[in-house]
This record gives sequence, C-alpha cells and structure tokens, in this order.
Amino acid sequence: MEVVNALGRRKSAVARIFVSEGTGKITINKRDLAEYFPSPILQFVVKQPLNKLEVAEKYDIKVNLNGGGFTGQSQALRLAIARALVKINPEDKKALRAEGFITRDSRAVERKKPGRPKARRRFQFSKR
Repeated sequence: MEVVNALGRRKSAVARIFVSEGTGKITINKRDLAEYFPSPILQFVVKQPLNKLEVAEKYDIKVNLNGGGFTGQSQALRLAIARALVKINPEDKKALRAEGFITRDSRAVERKKPGRPKARRRFQFSKR
C-alpha cells in the first residue's frame, strides 16, 4: 500500500494527513498524539474511526494540523482519518457514515455585523 492523504476541516482548524501501513503511530506536527492532545477525551475522538473499523494498529498516520482550538483540531483530524480510511477501503464508508464521521460539520463562527456589538446581539434598547 502506498501513502494515502486526506484533508479534514472543522471551524478554522485544518488537518492534512498521510496514512501508510505501520504499527498505529499517530504523529501530529512532529509530536506524538498523547503529547499533542494530553486529554484522553480528545485522543478518543481522534481514534474513533480507527476503533470503529478495528484498524488502530494497522496504520501510521502523519498529520499537519493548524488553526482553531484543540476541540476543533481533534474533530478535523477525526474527519481526515475517516476520509483516508474510505480511500483505502470504500466498503467502510457505510459504517463510518452511520457513526457520523464522514459528515463535515460546517458550523463556524458568524461574523460580527456593523452597528451591533456582536454577530446577532443588539445594543440595549430603552424607550426613554
């Protein structure tokens, strides 16, 4: 198997990944997964598609992650991994889709509008 690459986005986070056959090492920005995401919850989120297909020990994943916060980054990485696994084996798509790993979450911060303090918030209004 040659190297498979995929892209995942969430909010302003972008994850570019390269998947090759290996022993299950995930390297993010030249750091280990546990070092980059110390929280076990975020590590779990990243590994969800791998655990679903029970291939966590089969692939080495190299990741370029930038933008966003830690939650957005972990979810962008989850999407990228799911997309790469579908590229490797298209039959897995149905299982990953059922778990919601294939869908790109398009929610992002709404821009601030002029004449308002925030995106939708209006200035306090009083009749007198």
